[in-house]
Amino acid sequence: MKLFGMLDSPYVRRVAISLELYGIKFEHVPFSVFSHFEEFTKVNPVVKAPTLTLDNGQLLMDSTLIIGFFETLAPAEHKLLPKETKTLAEDLSILGLALAASEKAVQFVYEHKLRPDEKQHQPWVERVTGQLLAACEGWNLALKERNNLSGAIDQVSITTAVVWSFIQHMIPQVLAERQFSAIEQVTQRMESLPEFQKYSWR
Repeated sequence: MKLFGMLDSPYVRRVAISLELYGIKFEHVPFSVFSHFEEFTKVNPVVKAPTLTLDNGQLLMDSTLIIGFFETLAPAEHKLLPKETKTLAEDLSILGLALAASEKAVQFVYEHKLRPDEKQHQPWVERVTGQLLAACEGWNLALKERNNLSGAIDQVSITTAVVWSFIQHMIPQVLAERQFSAIEQVTQRMESLPEFQKYSWR
């Protein structure tokens, strides 16, 4: 089994850490969608990271779909999402906010790092920034209400730490004047774990 993609992608990193916690053995292949484009096309013509090739040759992509597949296979002691419907819905709601923040952060990065200054569309930048801030505010509040800031290792805490670390590394200036204490607390706790250290990209 091989996981293709760079660990500076929050989506690749959340899959790598999740697989580690599920107890799944895999090889990480650090292909970039930019600098390894041609090589990546031979694995997945769509060139989407993360891409996971199963031992039977089946190809999976999209971090949430990959994680969902292994969540269904995981024994009870390795599951990262709750079984109870109400609690599951609450966790999925938080994950939606965290992943929305990730999506908007990636869009912000692409707009500023890949597009020349004269080609950047300021109304679009302002819109994406507003969406990012709204997602982070909702995400932070939901974590406070969840009251599990120092609790178990689960998919909410994994995704929270991975996405927040990405945002802080790539675009810290966007959120510099705001405090997101619950997100930061979860991130500090998770980033100290050996699974996070093993798949660190810094």
